Amino acid sequence: QSQLVESGGGLVQHGGSLKLSCAASGFTLDSYAVGWFRQAPGKEREEMLCISSSGYIKNYADSVKDRFTISRDNTKNTVYLSMNTLKPEDTAVYYCATDRRRAACPASVFDLRYWGQGTQVTVSS
Repeated sequence: QSQLVESGGGLVQHGGSLKLSCAASGFTLDSYAVGWFRQAPGKEREEMLCISSSGYIKNYADSVKDRFTISRDNTKNTVYLSMNTLKPEDTAVYYCATDRRRAACPASVFDLRYWGQGTQVTVSS
């Protein structure tokens, strides 16, 4: 009954901030790479960031550079996505992903096979 659960989404005004959490239960998340991607309404999935088991960070999307930051807290078995200066175009369902067979970040975040259910982020004008 292992699970990967995203939380922390919600409604925020443009220019605001949110910190999303990706928590694992039933297995130890800090042994594996964890990535974040998002999907806006009617749009394709968009890769964002990944953090390896050793803390190496891979950036897939220059469009969120300097606004989004990935981190992990091994004591809480949780990976975070900190988002600043949010824009309406950031509105999307945000997903974290991992893979028990990968310690390093892959070339594509979608190579991480195990996803959570996502958390909705809505940025208002």
